[in-house]
Amino acid sequence: MILILLSGLFLALCLFAALHDVNRLTIPNWLNITLAVLFVPAALVSGLPLEMIGGHVLAGGLAFVIAFGLFAFRIFGGGDAKMIPAVVLWMGPAASLPFVYWMAIIGGACSLLLVIARRSVPVSSVPGFMRAPFEPKAGVPYGVAIAGGVLVAGGASPLLSRLYEAIGLIG
Repeated sequence: MILILLSGLFLALCLFAALHDVNRLTIPNWLNITLAVLFVPAALVSGLPLEMIGGHVLAGGLAFVIAFGLFAFRIFGGGDAKMIPAVVLWMGPAASLPFVYWMAIIGGACSLLLVIARRSVPVSSVPGFMRAPFEPKAGVPYGVAIAGGVLVAGGASPLLSRLYEAIGLIG
């Protein structure tokens, strides 16, 4: 039960990060730290063997190195580069590749939609809470892609699968 609550909180914070990114094109540090720190109690109550928890930590560490490499080349923003390792920590080795796949697909779709919308919709007609991505030379709110990747691939994560089972998303 506690793992389901922690998993629900994790998913809610991922959605909040996506909305914050759409609103301000940033993901706050406190949010990324909270996502990572929530892994500790979730891992402790999950009943997973220590080797599997270690696999989650290794996957998160590898994601950290890769994400910051992409940040150094200005492919990702700083908030995105911090959120990805925190999310991969939760996803673990089993769900990391599906997560990255879906994050890339959703990120590409968001980018394409933004390019089309920026050319066809005047910035003044976009509601204020989501205007930031439509400003000239604004980046893509990749927090949406990260959260989308989590939602689609989360059922493959041993930490999130119980929540997905409880709400009927997986059998």
